[in-house]
Amino acid sequence: MPSSEIKILAIESSCDETSAAIAVNGKVLNNIIATQSVHENYGGVVPELASRAHQQNIVPVVDEALKNAAISKDDLSAIAFTRGPGLMGALLVGTSFAKSMALALNVPLIEVNHMQAHILAHFIEDPKPNFPFLCLTVSGGHTQIVLVEDFLKMEVIGETKDDAVGEAFDKTAKMLGLGYPGGPILDKMAQKGDPLKFKFPETEMPGLSYSFSGIKTAVLYFLRDELKKNEDFIKENMNDICASVQHTLIQMLMQKLRKASRQYKIKEIAIAGGVSANSGLRNTLHTMAEQERWNVYIPSFEYCTDNAGMIAMAAHFKYLQKEFVDQSVSALPRMKF
Repeated sequence: MPSSEIKILAIESSCDETSAAIAVNGKVLNNIIATQSVHENYGGVVPELASRAHQQNIVPVVDEALKNAAISKDDLSAIAFTRGPGLMGALLVGTSFAKSMALALNVPLIEVNHMQAHILAHFIEDPKPNFPFLCLTVSGGHTQIVLVEDFLKMEVIGETKDDAVGEAFDKTAKMLGLGYPGGPILDKMAQKGDPLKFKFPETEMPGLSYSFSGIKTAVLYFLRDELKKNEDFIKENMNDICASVQHTLIQMLMQKLRKASRQYKIKEIAIAGGVSANSGLRNTLHTMAEQERWNVYIPSFEYCTDNAGMIAMAAHFKYLQKEFVDQSVSALPRMKF
């Protein structure tokens, strides 16, 4: 390969996926992911176990990414890594590995904000959004509406004031005994239920802010009261409960997204993050797109969940701007935009 090519190795280790990807001149060649199954026994991610699994997975995952792309480590232009936000122990594994490798190869080091990378995942494949666009970024840890004016120019214009919507999905699934990961299982059940069977309160927040702690409490009390009357209530109404909760959460998301679109007069609309894989959210987004005449963009499923392909994409744009960091950089679990 000509030496003028920009070859980046990217590493993602913010939560429970160990991932590595290679990008050449902004084209993502692969996206290797090792998923951690150990957390299934606990109904949620255990940070200590996550960091241990990252330590076991990171060398094989990076090795596979390089071999798959037929690129020698000596040909790399830069090493990129997720600095935050995420779990401290998990981030430390990726950060330390990237720093060591960059130092050994004497190549630039690129830090990437995990949430910005979710947004830039839209530029891995066609169709790509036009600037400016709005991105609803929804995951287990974040719920944000982001105004994206350029590849590296973004502003959070609305976000949750307490829990993320992904947490509301997962906690509801846990209350219903659906196992881990709860959100996708709840989504599957919801597809067979009546979304209007049960009514849950939607928390009203000023401006473009969200709040999802209230609906978790409402679901808890609802289930407690119904189980007192009928101990088989959950079993007999599982699909309808899932559909009703999902409908309420999605309506809350969509109302603020529509408000932001009208306020900023932007019809280029994207969604990103793990919850963007939710079928109900995707379907509702397409329905609203017809009503509001939006152009909608949703990444492929593999780029919705945590992955290194999106880290590589973000790193490419930072490389072009020579936005490098030195060896003093450290993991930042609460990293902001």
